[in-house]
Amino acid sequence: MNAQKKSLKPSILQKPSKKESKTAATEKKRVITVGLVGNPNCGKTSLYNKLSNSQGSIGNYPRVTVEIQESRIDYKGIEIRIVDLPGIYSLTSTSPEERIGRDYLHSEEADVLLNILDAGNLDRSLFFTTQLLEMGQATVYVLNMIDEAKQKGIHINTKDLASMLNGPVVETNAKLGVGMDKVLDAIIEMADRPHGEVHPIKLPYDSHLEEAINNVQELITKLHPGEMDQHQSRWLSLKLLEGDDELLRREGEHSHLIELVRRARYDLSHSHGESCDSMFADTRYGFIHGLLLEVRTIDKNPEKSMQLTRRIDQIFLHRLLGLPIFVLLMWMMFESTFTLGAYPADWIDQGVRALSAGVGDLMPHGLVRDLIMDGMIMGIGAVVVFLPYILILFFFIAMFSETGYLARTSFLLDRIMHVFGLHGKAFIPLVMGFGCNVPAVMATRTIESPRARLVAVLINPFMSCSQRLPAFILLSGAFFPDNAGRMIFIMYMISIATAMGSAVFLSKVVIKGGKESFVMELPPYRLPTFGSILTHIGSRAYDFVRMVGGVIVVGSITIWFLQQFPRDITYSVNYESSIAQAQAIPDTTQSELAVAELNDQKERERMEKSYLGRIGQSIAPMFSVQGFDWKDSVAIISGIFAKEVVVASYGVLYGQDDGSETGSAGLRSAISQAMTPVTAFALMVFLLLYSPCLSTIAAIKREAGWSWAGFSVLFSLLLAWTLSATIVSVGGMFF
Repeated sequence: MNAQKKSLKPSILQKPSKKESKTAATEKKRVITVGLVGNPNCGKTSLYNKLSNSQGSIGNYPRVTVEIQESRIDYKGIEIRIVDLPGIYSLTSTSPEERIGRDYLHSEEADVLLNILDAGNLDRSLFFTTQLLEMGQATVYVLNMIDEAKQKGIHINTKDLASMLNGPVVETNAKLGVGMDKVLDAIIEMADRPHGEVHPIKLPYDSHLEEAINNVQELITKLHPGEMDQHQSRWLSLKLLEGDDELLRREGEHSHLIELVRRARYDLSHSHGESCDSMFADTRYGFIHGLLLEVRTIDKNPEKSMQLTRRIDQIFLHRLLGLPIFVLLMWMMFESTFTLGAYPADWIDQGVRALSAGVGDLMPHGLVRDLIMDGMIMGIGAVVVFLPYILILFFFIAMFSETGYLARTSFLLDRIMHVFGLHGKAFIPLVMGFGCNVPAVMATRTIESPRARLVAVLINPFMSCSQRLPAFILLSGAFFPDNAGRMIFIMYMISIATAMGSAVFLSKVVIKGGKESFVMELPPYRLPTFGSILTHIGSRAYDFVRMVGGVIVVGSITIWFLQQFPRDITYSVNYESSIAQAQAIPDTTQSELAVAELNDQKERERMEKSYLGRIGQSIAPMFSVQGFDWKDSVAIISGIFAKEVVVASYGVLYGQDDGSETGSAGLRSAISQAMTPVTAFALMVFLLLYSPCLSTIAAIKREAGWSWAGFSVLFSLLLAWTLSATIVSVGGMFF
């Protein structure tokens, strides 16, 4: 992004000829750079995925894309570089992710722009298009979701529309992949169009506004002699009079120009009784209205699906019923996740145990065998068994996203979130935190207010990500087997309540400011396609497998090595002598029990005196109030690196016990004997709330800076310690 910002001013002031850049290309393979632009929720990322065979995040709510994505494809012997930009409503946008897209457009890096339009909402979509027309870049126009438009009785004359927009118009259905070849053909056609045929379209502004544009343009030409042609100087004049803050800053060295712009905006607003921005908007909407009268016809009969949407919204967005329905759906999601996931999880667990037994039979006893069985298989197996739960959870989240219900929860909770110093638009990044806190923190870029955005960044780590889910399932299955699904639901409700409570504290005490308005579109209800659901689940499965093959393997092996060394331990008791005495006991049963007890004591002492045990015991006093032992301390520390390593740590630590049960059942049995249910619940709360993982800390640093990243770590640790200690103290009075 920084590189794009640096190139912004030169591209405005001096535009290189595309003919020159094309003729400069030698015999190398031809490359066409295409920038995908359009309003949020117009199907832009779906189109990008179909064109490039990518698996980018998609959803039936605005602002899914918050940073630039790029892919390259070969088509008819030409390499097409496709760049997916964040959704933009206007070139004078203020939110960070919209600035990313705007800066890219200003850099003029793209040979062709692909302007994606929602065919059913052209009145809204074309406002951004009018600004592209004034830039004069080669553009292909895509009428996406044409199927929904036709269901609404909307018919568009694409030939006339292409003539009026001075560029090819293609009808598509990106979800089904309809019209992709036509889009690629149009891109090549537009790239081959002579440079002289691509020029800005001049909108018919009010005479007083046009006079102001000419005056500003005349001064710009004098200040930048020979640096800009007539079209570029006019475009800069338009943006300055619209009040584009960034361009005003860039021209700040020319005080006469800034004063002329300020005076012109003041005079226009007072003489016309409306702001200069409104005058520009009125002209653009007038142009859109006239254009649509020429190219669009709408059937008189209202479309049935829109009537159905309104009826469904009367229930889901009801003032009294809406919130209980939302809570019920969340409860059903988590209850179903635990209940349905138990069956495939058992199959995977059996496979892990069979693999462990097979490897154990094949390999001779020794450190290598222990490393593979106790380090790798036990650690990885303890985590991979939870894959079905994660996939089922993401199936439900994908359903909520694709149907359009997720976007509606923002409206549903808007009034409630205002109480906590936020607004409904912050809810979608928070819900994204149920998947992973890293992209959720990045998604806060959609919030225009810097204050509200910072609050959302800082509370997002309290949302229970899917990497925490295995630890919750393990502990709830061990201590609350009859109510495991409800316990997981409670943990997610605690995460939401903590995030909201923290928002109140941060808004009132740390990051003070006023309330912000909330404007967000409601997408229509849509039936999810198999491909879109598969994309959501497939990307999560890929991330999980990649995580198991990377961080879990490294974490498990590291923990195993630390708890296996040093080998030369000085024991407090001569265990060999004591075991020999126990074996001499005449009663066989009593002898075996005594020997088993001595072996357990020896193993516990060995682990306590290992490097890992020493680390854990040095930290354990911090959690004496909660009753967490040194093994819990080790798991907590490992979770700072990555939350999914917590379960792997327990798998390695308790994998040394010689119990009758193995696999996940044996792990649950071993943990259930190590603490009380109250302590287990406090541990679940601590694991939910304490320090974000390293990846999330890095994301917070990138969005808010090191100081706020450090604040997030300290604040979450203090909150987690306080709440978990309170649970143990209060719970101990009753249980």
